[in-house]
Amino acid sequence: MSKKEAERLFIAGGEDKVLRQKYDFIETKEEFVETANSDGFEFTIEDLDAALKDSGDSFESFGNPRKRDIWWM
Repeated sequence: MSKKEAERLFIAGGEDKVLRQKYDFIETKEEFVETANSDGFEFTIEDLDAALKDSGDSFESFGNPRKRDIWWM
């Protein structure tokens, strides 16, 4: 598991609107990571936090419909 896997999800979500929307509606980091792991992205909450810190992004969601500003396009 590594932060590179979290970054791979950020890239995949940037390229795939359906994937991005699926993750934008997840409430908690725990559920986010659990869903990512079941989708083949192997990382922990610590890896997610490290990837967010390095990119300067925040996990917080905003707007209606809900969005996150973590996706790399």
